[in-house]
Amino acid sequence: MNASTFIIPVLLIALLIFAFFKKVNCFQSFIKGSSNALDLCLSIFPFLVSIFVMVELFKISGLAQMLGNFLAPAFSILGIPTELTQLVLLRPFSGSASLALYENVLQSYGADSYISRCASVIMGSSETVFYIATVYLSQTKTKKLLYAVPVSLFACLLSAVCACWICKFL
Repeated sequence: MNASTFIIPVLLIALLIFAFFKKVNCFQSFIKGSSNALDLCLSIFPFLVSIFVMVELFKISGLAQMLGNFLAPAFSILGIPTELTQLVLLRPFSGSASLALYENVLQSYGADSYISRCASVIMGSSETVFYIATVYLSQTKTKKLLYAVPVSLFACLLSAVCACWICKFL
């Protein structure tokens, strides 16, 4: 048997033993945490719905395709293959949409191709910026997205450029 099979049960037992010695009511703590989680889910639901609607409108309207065609020459100069332009554009908005594009890249070009390797590293080195901003910043008092979002988008672009350069030389 693998040792990793026992990690969660051991941690759970250790937590229960620790709670016993600290005289903490585990069930009441669990219920309190669950109710807080439910309140959190209900409060961020409108923010999540709005970001999902925006992503779908971005794809369905054709704006993603038009923006991809417009930015493809600039991305090509930076070293990003033109086939990955839409992936780089959609990744900050939607993980599921970028995953679907990633799957199409793998099917079209094969898993060992340069384009697929670039797409793999882009998927692993970037994040859904707007989803994260929506979820985390919807619950904070600070709403200073003026700096956070542009810096995050620049980091995603930089990670895509670096991913393609690394895949080119490795």
